Amino acid sequence: MLQEFISSKIHRATVTDANLNYVGSITIDETLLKVSKIKEWQKVDILDIDNGERFHTYVIKGEADSGKICLNGAAARKVQPGDKVIIIAYGLYNPEEMDGYKPNIVIVDEYNKVIKN
Repeated sequence: MLQEFISSKIHRATVTDANLNYVGSITIDETLLKVSKIKEWQKVDILDIDNGERFHTYVIKGEADSGKICLNGAAARKVQPGDKVIIIAYGLYNPEEMDGYKPNIVIVDEYNKVIKN
């Protein structure tokens, strides 16, 4: 039986923009995507530390090394630039894969630059 576990997490990223006039998604700096192993178009959960909002959306790749974390479309109403968010991606795993398993956790600074991986 497959079970769902965290595969990757970007911890305490700072929202840089909220674009209501877009179809929907979260734009994430390409460098953060590579380090976190989160893929473009992948479903992710967004947890806003500042206001308690929790929702899911999908990922769009942003410019590398830009530090961009932009919520688009309806999700733009759930955050404010400057909010701290946790971005979580999940995977399906067999129980046999879970011995010693650890998700890929990326901690960023206030400019969304990696400080720990």
